[in-house]
Amino acid sequence: MSQPQPEEVMHQVQAELANAYAQEFFTTVREKCFKLCVSKPSSSLSSYERKCLEQCTERYVDATRMISQVVLKQYSNGGGSGGM
Repeated sequence: MSQPQPEEVMHQVQAELANAYAQEFFTTVREKCFKLCVSKPSSSLSSYERKCLEQCTERYVDATRMISQVVLKQYSNGGGSGGM
């Protein structure tokens, strides 16, 4: 059996990192938004709780998108070593 090519390994590592990041992101959003929006857990959500969860999640998605754009811009400009 031959060794995997470096490109294949890199692609697999990137996919695993993306999956881990997505899981961490959704766990964080779920925990923080649930804690913020749901005061008394029950078998169903009230309309207020649903709206609150929706808005909270949207804020996290928007913030993450904005941060990602800034980081990518800094990285593409050669500033990948930090200094935010």
